[in-house]
Amino acid sequence: MGISSVPEPRWRRLPEERPSQILAAAIEVFGEHGLSAARIDDIARRAGVSKGTIYLYFPNKEELFKEMIRQTIVAWLEATEQDLGAETGTATERLTTYMQGWWAALRSPDYLTIYRLVLAELHHFPELAEFYSHAVVLRALTLISGLIRRGVEAGEFRRVDPLVTARILGSMFAAHALWSAMRHCSLPSVLRFSDEETLGHIMDFFFNALRLDPPPAA
Repeated sequence: MGISSVPEPRWRRLPEERPSQILAAAIEVFGEHGLSAARIDDIARRAGVSKGTIYLYFPNKEELFKEMIRQTIVAWLEATEQDLGAETGTATERLTTYMQGWWAALRSPDYLTIYRLVLAELHHFPELAEFYSHAVVLRALTLISGLIRRGVEAGEFRRVDPLVTARILGSMFAAHALWSAMRHCSLPSVLRFSDEETLGHIMDFFFNALRLDPPPAA
């Protein structure tokens, strides 16, 4: 085998690539072992770097988890806020755009790993739970409730509490995304439908729940 055919060792990558390299390894290790049981040594081995290299960027695995959240869910929320801020259209159209993007994000492997960690382990890490609640949950609820409030004020939706309604929508999306990811042990009612069909059912139910009653005359 010639030298040119030998793959480049992972630790020869440029220094600016290492944080993302470490984060990718952390997501894999956290997903396999959980946050409590995962070790920095495991992440270093998976990333192909030394343990000391990880500490150059992240003082502990809690900070690794925070940065993982920032680079995935928070980054998506920031981009969505900018897109919706520049988008024109009705509240229904803007909320539809948000739901479509949100569902795609929820069904990504990285998010599903994070969500399982949040459900199973964050109660053992109060500081991380506080961080996640503000960086993700509160920010998402603020964005969704703002869209719902706009629809109520414009007369598109019936009078509802925007924050409560946003929380209900968030629960629906998270639960369905989790079940859809567990098709090997899901209920028959989940297995029957594709991701696109499941999203359509959620949107149909939600928009009908917000519909003015009686609907305005054509």
